[in-house]
Amino acid sequence: MASGELASPALSDALVILGAAGIVIPVFTRFRITPVIGFILIGILVGPFGLGKLVFDYPLLEHITITDPEALAPFAEFGIILLLFAIGLELSFGRLWQLRKLVFGLGALELLVIGTSLAIVLSMMGQYWTGALALGFALAFSSTAIVLPISGTKTPVGRAALSMLLFEDIMIVPIVFVLGAMAPHAQAEGWEGLVDTLWQGGLVVIALLVIGRFALPRLFAQAARTKSPELFLAASLLVVIGASLATAAVGLSPIVGALIAGLLIAETEYHGEIEGIMEPFKGLALGVFLITVGMSIDLMTIWQNLGPILGAVVGVLIFKALVTGVLLRLMGARRSTAAETGLLMASPSETTLIVLAAASSAMLIQPGTAQFWQIVTAIGLTVTPVLARLGRFAARKVEPAPRLDEGDEETPKVIIIGAGRVGRLVSEMLSRHDQPYVAIDSDSDMVESARRKGFYSIFGNALRDDALARLGIENAKAVVLTMDEPVLAQRLVSKLRKSYPDLPIIARARDAIHAAELYRVGASTAVPETLEASLQLSEAALVDVGVAMGPVIASIHEKRDELREQIQDAGKLAERPKLRTSTETA
Repeated sequence: MASGELASPALSDALVILGAAGIVIPVFTRFRITPVIGFILIGILVGPFGLGKLVFDYPLLEHITITDPEALAPFAEFGIILLLFAIGLELSFGRLWQLRKLVFGLGALELLVIGTSLAIVLSMMGQYWTGALALGFALAFSSTAIVLPISGTKTPVGRAALSMLLFEDIMIVPIVFVLGAMAPHAQAEGWEGLVDTLWQGGLVVIALLVIGRFALPRLFAQAARTKSPELFLAASLLVVIGASLATAAVGLSPIVGALIAGLLIAETEYHGEIEGIMEPFKGLALGVFLITVGMSIDLMTIWQNLGPILGAVVGVLIFKALVTGVLLRLMGARRSTAAETGLLMASPSETTLIVLAAASSAMLIQPGTAQFWQIVTAIGLTVTPVLARLGRFAARKVEPAPRLDEGDEETPKVIIIGAGRVGRLVSEMLSRHDQPYVAIDSDSDMVESARRKGFYSIFGNALRDDALARLGIENAKAVVLTMDEPVLAQRLVSKLRKSYPDLPIIARARDAIHAAELYRVGASTAVPETLEASLQLSEAALVDVGVAMGPVIASIHEKRDELREQIQDAGKLAERPKLRTSTETA
């Protein structure tokens, strides 16, 4: 093969992206900075407005620049599709149903109020009303691709952000259709096309839900029997791509199909395995999207128009943060949640770029105006991680989290991760036996509820090293994981075991299979809920039929030890050195 064929533009661009990912992710992770900023900065550097300007003078730079930025667009879109698929895996239809009031209440209110208000302001500044309306709703969108990886979906901030972002994703297609119908030369067919898309899209969504309910468990059961990760990956990609193509074929956004595919798989027992397999691909594809955002930023243009651009960025960010925060407070959210969510949702979105392109093609705004707001959007996306940090700082200021007494880190205690029903019961039993403890939870409402009931709990994210250090993890007697989130529990157990080899880790497990996984990654003791319920039922039945309490308790303990050994064997711990227990520590 000739050297020219090896150095094809597509291959050169792929190597630049992979090299960027290999540099950005470990370096920024090392300094505890989100890779989002790193990918955007790489995009600025290797894009057409960065080193790309010097390629003609220095041909060697061609090997470290993106030669065909437009060719990356499909990969960036695929990254967003994989992100929505991963979000669907973390949800379930039951949880989504619980969010319906937030999605169609808070989400609709946020988009309508911000979009209309910005349109009025832009109209007063001289923009014609149709263009002002297009710009207002374009800027009202927030970034699903950046916000949700930062906030997650488990915390109050994550739930509020998710509800608003879900409604925005639902409204993309109607807004784009309406903009097309508002074009100066638009015909009535534009409105008819919207109606056709809505009813056809409804039929496709129903078909996906029905077919997926019956087909996906069988599909992944077959993949599981082969014990081949490659087949699991192929089946997952087939499902997400097929669902996305189905919704795109009738005019809906492909991310709707990706979200539905994730929700359907989340209802199966294989969602944890699939989530782990898809994670690296999602991160790489999202990195491609962020690089394309960076490539759209022309630093020279920004410098030449620095005043108007910075004014527009600051104005949009402040206005969106204030409106979102006020709406959340009016709907009953805590001050800390409202402050953090408002700042996190303040930036425009990748969807803003889509709506701007639609408005420009419909001749509702001038090309120069579209370019100006595209730069504003790119800058807003770049500073989103900074806004997230400011949001966390503001949340602590408006509603300080409870702190431990000075010097309490030196007192050995049991750290309970999770202040819910199970965590409170563990806390109560520890208190009854005069054992010091502290519970930590990332749900501020849960923490406040626990504190009102007399339990010593604080707000914090147990995945953060500094939060555990503040609790005195170095001297902890034991760590008890009580959360009902299997993937997160496995990740946390693995992290704790690597950092603290001798620490007793007692973890709540859903079933025997999950318990075996927890043992495999380092749990000292894993307690399956299903088996414990069975043992308690057996104990009650034996006592009620007249068997003496002493022999019953002895036999239950014996059976529990037997089952524990079986689960540990399943977790392949036979060769593992015996971990010290909390009893031995004491």
